[in-house]
Amino acid sequence: MKTSHHPSTILMTADTVGSVWTYALELTRAVATHGTHIALATMGEPMSEEQRAQAESISNLTVYESTYKLEWMDAPWEEVEKAGEWLLQLRDQVQPDLIHLNHMSFGSLDWGKPVLTVIHSCVLSWWRAVKQEEAPKKWNKYREMVRKGLQAADVVVAPTQAMMHQAEELYGPFKHSAVVYNGRGQHYFQFGRKEPFVFSLGRVWDEAKNISMLAHIASDLQWPVYIAGEGRHPETGESMELENVYFLGQLTNKEVTDWLSRASIYALPAKYEPFGLTVLEAAMSGCALVVGKTESMAEVWGNAAKYVDPVSADELRDTIEDLIEDEFCRNIMACRSVKRSHGYTADQMAQDYSYLYGQLIKAPVSVSE
Repeated sequence: MKTSHHPSTILMTADTVGSVWTYALELTRAVATHGTHIALATMGEPMSEEQRAQAESISNLTVYESTYKLEWMDAPWEEVEKAGEWLLQLRDQVQPDLIHLNHMSFGSLDWGKPVLTVIHSCVLSWWRAVKQEEAPKKWNKYREMVRKGLQAADVVVAPTQAMMHQAEELYGPFKHSAVVYNGRGQHYFQFGRKEPFVFSLGRVWDEAKNISMLAHIASDLQWPVYIAGEGRHPETGESMELENVYFLGQLTNKEVTDWLSRASIYALPAKYEPFGLTVLEAAMSGCALVVGKTESMAEVWGNAAKYVDPVSADELRDTIEDLIEDEFCRNIMACRSVKRSHGYTADQMAQDYSYLYGQLIKAPVSVSE
């Protein structure tokens, strides 16, 4: 098999505020074996010390940092335009073979290179899932810019078939599309000695992750519930005080890994989760999974998770309580989740992306599905 079609340099965008950061680093590490260098243009917020240290440990990565607003933020378009100019300057500077965008509106810039754009999530599909209605008019400009960007890309990638269907319905048609599942390096996670507690990870105030529903039923559970992530409301600064819930605040990656290795049950009753990297990390750590019943979760986890209606607190409580009571069932679910997680490795993800990269470089006009 000839490997001459691996790009030597890719210009990739990422933001520092969500799981796209984790995804970008994981993919960068995994394509190192193909001799590919990643020039990573970051936006959103300044990198944290931990992010800086992570980036410095990767030899095939150069980070170009900015704090331009992201397309889903409040009144971002002036800054998004500036970010676009900056990205085109970076293209001239690093001379990449192709562009890998993790932000959608930049697809329509005049790149002069093959462009692959990933739709990790989007405001309009978020609104449908979380609010059960279409996004209000104030998002019309977003809709238009994202549609333009995605339709201009040579190939659009989504992390699940479910997300791709939504993307096509909202923004299509696309020139070419492909589904590439996200992946993590199994070696970061270990299956430790399991302890009697329920764990969850994410911002408590995020309506999509729906962790507040878990917090509110915690007092009915026999086991304590530990929640890692931002516990204070971003606008009001309020924090929740609830019985049987322990808010751990922001943890380092190492601390998260430790908690996951000890947790018996991982619960994330999300209303919207296009792939769910934290669920994958929990599965790799041998947790029994309880997740929101959404198309994407069912696609990724099959029979390796227990599903709950994201609006039914009773169902969430009963499902977790059943797992607490039934050790045999809990162990089966943990084994299933570990086994299923083996299908979502960083190496598999890199292989799938490398195939698409190769197709784009070889013949920018004819990407095969």
